[in-house]
Amino acid sequence: MEFKLSEEHLMIRQAARDFANTECLPGVIERDEHQKFPYEQVMKLADLGFLGMMVPAEYGGTGLDTISYVLAMEEISKIDASTSVCMSVNNSLVCYGLEAFGTKEQKEKYLTPLAHGKKDGELYIGAFLLSEPEAGSDATSQRTTAVEYEDHYLINGVKNWITNGNSASVYLVIAQTHPEKKSHGINVFIVEKNWPGVKVGAKENKLGIRGSDTHSISFTDVKVPKENRIGEDGFGFIFAMKTLSGGRIGIASQALGLASGAMERSIAYAKERKAFGTEIKNHQIIQFKIADMATRIDAARLLCLRAAWQKDMGQDYTESAAMAKVFASETAMWVTTEAVQIHGGYGYVKEYHVERMMRDAKITQIYEGTSEMQRIIISRKALK
Repeated sequence: MEFKLSEEHLMIRQAARDFANTECLPGVIERDEHQKFPYEQVMKLADLGFLGMMVPAEYGGTGLDTISYVLAMEEISKIDASTSVCMSVNNSLVCYGLEAFGTKEQKEKYLTPLAHGKKDGELYIGAFLLSEPEAGSDATSQRTTAVEYEDHYLINGVKNWITNGNSASVYLVIAQTHPEKKSHGINVFIVEKNWPGVKVGAKENKLGIRGSDTHSISFTDVKVPKENRIGEDGFGFIFAMKTLSGGRIGIASQALGLASGAMERSIAYAKERKAFGTEIKNHQIIQFKIADMATRIDAARLLCLRAAWQKDMGQDYTESAAMAKVFASETAMWVTTEAVQIHGGYGYVKEYHVERMMRDAKITQIYEGTSEMQRIIISRKALK
């Protein structure tokens, strides 16, 4: 076993780091303050090939491995989690779902421009529509319906907490076709945002990741051709669960970036700030905080990389992805809170970034499967 990144991995990490510092850092405080979607940053991610990192070149992607994706997600999340979550959803949920389970025709029509991140010079990204007002962690309780007709489905219902909800051009929509079959009656459909009957609700006013587009989406008699169903009839729930496992690697990496970014800022501050006649880095209480941060972050990084490696090797990564997400997200929440404490009063104001990182960290314990749901997944494996 060799704990060593390849030259390609190091290049990807450096490219992501440079991008985060030159493109994401300027204006990040203002985008958070005004809930501004990072349009320019996401367009430049498309130019870098970071919106379809794991998609094969034949479908417009860069054909990189999941480890490269983890490295890039960490670096961008150190600076701007609102930008990195757009990248995560497009890569882990939308592109992966289409690549793994879509038909050749679906891939050519939708995956290729989604992997490019652009179509006709305009931003072209996707969103994953699973959550509903009454179906969050209990994903089987879908109220959105897809009634089958001869050559199409009619979709009716409401989805909420949808990342990229307004900025996406394509939605992957989970809906119930056969209620009597429960989870076995759920399907997944490719729906274009501009189709009649699709309505985007107001942007949510959130605690954190305020730049990201989070909206409710409603469907009223939306006509979806049968060729836009992914997989066999009743495949939707399996599709959602398998796709979310990969998504958890992305969110774990986002949490990891928030934690490592907060630690880096804390170290820089501790080397400059003086108290009791010396830099605070010389006080043992600060040293112990940094030591605990470094240890937890390293453990979280290793969990993320293990899950990514298992995915790349074609192994079952359900448990390792759940472990990475629950540990990295709780690490992010703890580290960012401690970072605010190290900064003292300065940590409580926007100029020093760590208060934003603390607010951003909280969502990593909730979306794409709460920490409680991850523990259910892990315990089921452990208690077999």
